[in-house]
Amino acid sequence: MTEVIGNHQARVRIKDLLLRAYIGIKEEEISNQQDVLINVSLTYDATEAVNRNEISAALNYRTITKQIIHHVNGNRFVLLERLTHEVLTIVMEHEAVQWAQVEIDKPHALRYAESVSVCLEAHR
Repeated sequence: MTEVIGNHQARVRIKDLLLRAYIGIKEEEISNQQDVLINVSLTYDATEAVNRNEISAALNYRTITKQIIHHVNGNRFVLLERLTHEVLTIVMEHEAVQWAQVEIDKPHALRYAESVSVCLEAHR
C-alpha cells in the first residue's frame, strides 16, 4: 500500500440525529414534545488514529452522540439558538475537537416551511 503523507485532519459528521424535546414559547410547544433534527460536523487531528489503527487513538463520536441524546431528549428549551449553543458546547468539551458546527432543525415551525434551523460553530 502506498504511504500517504500529509494532513490527517479528519472531518466527522453526525447526520440527522432525530430527537424529541420541549422547545418553544407557545403553550402547545411547552406542553408537547417536538422533533428536532441535529447535524454535527467536527474536525480533529486523526494522525494517531490513522497510524495506530486503534479505537483508543480516535475521537469517540459515539460518546459525543450519547451525550447529545442525554442532554436533549425530553429536555425543555425556549429558543432554538440556546439548544444549538448547548449542543455545540457538548461537542467542544472534547479537547481533540478543533472545529465544530452544529445545525438544529425544528420541523414545521413555520407555516409553509419544511423547517427552521439555527447553525452555530466554534473553533480552538
